[in-house]
Amino acid sequence: MSVETHEAVHRHEPPTSFIRKYIFSLDHKVIGIQYILLALVAVIVGMAMSVLMRMNLSWPGTNWPILATLFPGGAPGGVINPEFYLSLVTMHGTIMVFFVLTTAPQGGFGNYFLPIQIGAEDMAFPVLNMLSFWVTLVGFIVILSAIFFSGSASTIGPIGGWTGYAPLSALGQIAGPGQGMGMNLWIISIAIFCVGSLLGALNFITTLLNMRTRGMSLMRMPLTCWAWFTTAVLALLSFPVLLGGGILLLLDRLAGTSFFIPGGLYVSGILSGTNPSFPVHTGGSPILWQHLFWFFGHPEVYIAILPGMGATSHILSTFARKPVFGYRAMVFAIFAIGLLGFFVWGHHMFISGMSPYSAMTFSILTLSIGVPSAVKTFNWLGTLWGARIRFTTPMLFAIGFVSLFVAGGITGLVLGQTSLDLPMHDTYFVLAHFHLVMGVASIFGMFAATYFWFPKMFGRMMSESLGKIHFWITFVGVYCIFVPMHVMGLVGMPRRYAQFTEYTFLTRLHPLVVFVSVVAIITVLTQFLFYFNLIWSIFKGKKAGANPWDATTLEWTTASPPPHDNFAGVLPVVYRGPYEFAVPGAPNDFVMQTEPETETERVGGNGHNGHRH
Repeated sequence: MSVETHEAVHRHEPPTSFIRKYIFSLDHKVIGIQYILLALVAVIVGMAMSVLMRMNLSWPGTNWPILATLFPGGAPGGVINPEFYLSLVTMHGTIMVFFVLTTAPQGGFGNYFLPIQIGAEDMAFPVLNMLSFWVTLVGFIVILSAIFFSGSASTIGPIGGWTGYAPLSALGQIAGPGQGMGMNLWIISIAIFCVGSLLGALNFITTLLNMRTRGMSLMRMPLTCWAWFTTAVLALLSFPVLLGGGILLLLDRLAGTSFFIPGGLYVSGILSGTNPSFPVHTGGSPILWQHLFWFFGHPEVYIAILPGMGATSHILSTFARKPVFGYRAMVFAIFAIGLLGFFVWGHHMFISGMSPYSAMTFSILTLSIGVPSAVKTFNWLGTLWGARIRFTTPMLFAIGFVSLFVAGGITGLVLGQTSLDLPMHDTYFVLAHFHLVMGVASIFGMFAATYFWFPKMFGRMMSESLGKIHFWITFVGVYCIFVPMHVMGLVGMPRRYAQFTEYTFLTRLHPLVVFVSVVAIITVLTQFLFYFNLIWSIFKGKKAGANPWDATTLEWTTASPPPHDNFAGVLPVVYRGPYEFAVPGAPNDFVMQTEPETETERVGGNGHNGHRH
């Protein structure tokens, strides 16, 4: 494509009206910030639900007057009922997985920085980019509407968990409170979210493959771009499966089909086909829904974690003042993790009655993911080894990401074996595992990215003092929350139970349950320190230079914040790899990607030739 055609197709003038500039913007940077704001709102909702769950688990039967006012049906007399608790579980998981862990790392930071890091003026399809955000926002509004229109006064949504297992999710209101309109809205929200994610994934892939600036070969891209690209491929291949499954589930509920509903069901005293409220169903398979959901669900784990891996690699190299150890190995490990993620969905279904031979196959494939994961971990350690580390706030969160990823991943090796997963699958051990490796580690990657790129996005610095307080309380807090949960799971504490007072063998764990809840509340409250730091720094933070971290990639070659077309109409030319730190003979300990090679480097090499093609 010629330069003239490229500019004619992709360049658009800066908007002048408020609506076109900030609301229905075509600028990928504004859209990225919109995604981040959406996630910041969603995470408050999700955290509030988790606090309510912890309150009920630790102090069951306690009268909370404010809950009686807010949720008179779900907490009559201020006491949370089991149905309300189960709806909290469902909505918390759904909101956090889809509208926080998927939305912020890819839609937020990926939208903002991928075009700049590859030297493009915008995403390939700006209008499609705008639509992807607004479709996602509609999906979020629909899931929130389930809180108010669940069809039952005793719940704030469906009660079947964030996985929506059939046949419970396919039967309608007869299956329980919230399983009527609340479940319909849940399915519609997920379907809308899938559409938005597909639009975004197409845009990411096209932008990266077609719009790299001159000299930006694939092996000169920052690892963040590789992570966003792989995540987009995962989304493109997995979200259509969930979308199709959701449509089939909605047809079972509203059109009388039987994709997931077997015959002969007896629910709430009614036999299928003997009552107008429960029509006849035959031939469906609940296991089919599990296959469809987890074929999406396990790639979703990597959709959440891979952008954090990319940001961590990027930030560790910057503040270690060293090139990434084994850049090529890191690229191949990212792709290997994404590829293997499509072959291991069955390990979520070990207790479904599958063939032992199938279980063994899924187990071997699951354990094989430990190889590229270990490659990345040891390469991170190799990057830090012997480095002159700058312990800034983004660096602390990046190191925290590595710690949490390793800690959560080790327990994944345990659960990947069928003989161990069978007794522990429905316990707090699994809860602790996926919260550490998918939830908290991903969020630490988001925090690292926020503190690192905030100067570029807003032209100001966030407070380092407040950032380090935020890090240490959060880091210690999450370990104090989820390590005890592993112990609870080993003892046999089941997940998704509203309270445990009826079980004598669990009474000795109650002090531990209370300890986890107290720490969780403290950790949640600490996040408002981050919100204060974020909002205050946007308006009052110390002014930032164009490159306050002495970084090397293209986003640091332009102004802070970047102009509308990213590079003021002059696209950069790339001569180097993304992590040219500690180059022998260079005047500084870093060399920008836009700096041509010197004669000395061409003759003698700079020690980092593995990055240059």
